[in-house]
Amino acid sequence: MDLSLTYIALSSRQVDLIAGNSTEGRIAALDLFQLADDRHYFPPYEAVYLLRQDTLARVPALREVLNKLANAISTEEMRRLNYEIDGNRRDPKEVVREWIGGKR
Repeated sequence: MDLSLTYIALSSRQVDLIAGNSTEGRIAALDLFQLADDRHYFPPYEAVYLLRQDTLARVPALREVLNKLANAISTEEMRRLNYEIDGNRRDPKEVVREWIGGKR
C-alpha cells in the first residue's frame, strides 16, 4: 500500500498499526504515536550521500558542505519540514531555503 494511504487508514481507524517512516510529517499532525522497536526488527533508516569520486576531486569544497549537513536535522525537525511540504503543500525549495536561512 502507498505509505500516504497507510497514514490515512490509521488515522481513520481502518487499521490499528502500520509500518511507516520516523520522519513522516503526519505523525504529529494526525496525533499518532511511534512505537519503540525494542527488538530492532527494522534496520535504521539513515540518509546517505552518494557521489562519484571524480566529483569530489573536481569540487573539493563539497566535502565540507556535506560534513556541515551531517546530523543537522533532528527527527522532529525533519517531520516538521516534511509536513510543510506534504501537509501544507508548500514548495520544497521554499521550505529548504527557509530552513537554511534559519541556520545562519
